Amino acid sequence: MNPNNPYSRMKKLMYLLALIAFTLQSPAQSVWTNVKDRGADPTGNKKCTKVLNDLITELSAKGGGTLFFPAGTFFTGPIIMKSNITLWLDAGAIVKFSDDFDDYLPMVQSRWEDVRVKNFASQVYAYKCENIAIRGRGHFDGQGKKWWDYMRTAFSGQPPQSKWQETFKKENAEMLAKNAYIRAKNNFLRPPMITTYECKNVLIEGVSFSNPPFWTIMPAFTDNLTITGITIENPSNSPNTDGIDPSSCRNVHISNCHITVGDDCIVIKSGRDEDGREAARPTENITITNCTMLRGHGGVVIGSEMSGGVKRVAITNCVFEGTDRGIRVKTMRGRGGVIEDLLVSNIVMNNIINEGVLITLRYQNSAPEPVSERTPACHNVRISGIIQRGGTRPVAIYGLEEMDVNDVSISDMESITKMGILVENANGISFHDMKVNIQDGSALEAKDSKKISWDKISVTTSHPENPLLKLTNCSDVIVTNCYQPENIPLFINEDEKSGNIIVANNILPGTTALLNNKGTNIITSNNILKK
Repeated sequence: MNPNNPYSRMKKLMYLLALIAFTLQSPAQSVWTNVKDRGADPTGNKKCTKVLNDLITELSAKGGGTLFFPAGTFFTGPIIMKSNITLWLDAGAIVKFSDDFDDYLPMVQSRWEDVRVKNFASQVYAYKCENIAIRGRGHFDGQGKKWWDYMRTAFSGQPPQSKWQETFKKENAEMLAKNAYIRAKNNFLRPPMITTYECKNVLIEGVSFSNPPFWTIMPAFTDNLTITGITIENPSNSPNTDGIDPSSCRNVHISNCHITVGDDCIVIKSGRDEDGREAARPTENITITNCTMLRGHGGVVIGSEMSGGVKRVAITNCVFEGTDRGIRVKTMRGRGGVIEDLLVSNIVMNNIINEGVLITLRYQNSAPEPVSERTPACHNVRISGIIQRGGTRPVAIYGLEEMDVNDVSISDMESITKMGILVENANGISFHDMKVNIQDGSALEAKDSKKISWDKISVTTSHPENPLLKLTNCSDVIVTNCYQPENIPLFINEDEKSGNIIVANNILPGTTALLNNKGTNIITSNNILKK
């Protein structure tokens, strides 16, 4: 193109003006400061806490900006975020945190296992910040071993009270007077690696994390949080090193993450017992998608600290490899709160150790009690598109004597496990279009439950002498459209306390007896049995 052409000159001018306008419309992002140029040592030999935090304060006062970490190792104490600040770690950049506990004083407002406390500052700590980000391709190393070791010693009660424990007691005197759970921790609580507390518009993208003192990423009371493309790799024997723990947060988006940890991979929480009910902040509007979870106690977990409630959660397109459990919903008497509107779809679980799906209101056993604010509840759960290889059971659901788990639907699931599905104290449980392969026991054992639907289920079992369904004190049970060609002596074993059972339209050419006829009000229709 001719450079003297008026059209060409005008096009270049328009491009330049557009570039200037783009730069001006985001002043916070236009301030890009290399921390090495401002005195941060890239060799890891000199602590650069003051350099980093002074730079954050300077940039925030000007409206915000980006701290750029080039390749190198940056040794630091806690990084204290402020509004409109981005930490950008280039490929090859490592932020290695100090394991000197004194660096994380004074104690700050936080949440520890979902109780509001004052505690050590997190290694990256944000309090009442807006528009903050942690981005890039670099790595954060929490150097957590010293924290883990001291915690084990402190919990044993052997050492005298340290200055850190004395400080914790002084800062939390009122809370400790009424919270026996925290008192039992002997006044030493490790901080999470990343905490955002009462923040808004938070982005964590691309970076990786390892060796946190405690949980890796804990957003608390945070709105509009996006975590995408990150990697968390913690040792399998590292204590309580959860991956991502949103607590009383709204509008959370977690995607494209790879997590392998010493505890749960992703955990949704909202407060513990009385303190959580007093805070009264649910976790709501959560999406988790396209993640891989290796090891860990659970792939995606809700609870057990959920006293503020958890609602509107969608989990989809994830792979769990070698986790203790896949999807785990756990709570207990004393928590209170409601878990509701949970959607799970398109999940592959391989080498699972225990249950693929566990929903329990009995995380810790306790005696029945009258329904009150202490009583937890779970209802309206939809699970579909599951492949499970390994584990004790595909599904286990445990309600309470005083509070059933309500309205759960599980469909399009294929599983190979040691035993079948177990349901206790549940109401409105639907199983549809499933292939269940078990080594022993019944495909479904249900106790003290009602309104159970078992539709279009095929079972492969190593012990066909066991009845495929075992019902104990169950009512309003519908069994339809099942195909079972293998030789089965008894299809349903119901006790005398079970009733209102409908068995219809099942093709069972290898089954000798449909029921044992101990139950009451049984209706059978259009079933094909062994001749």
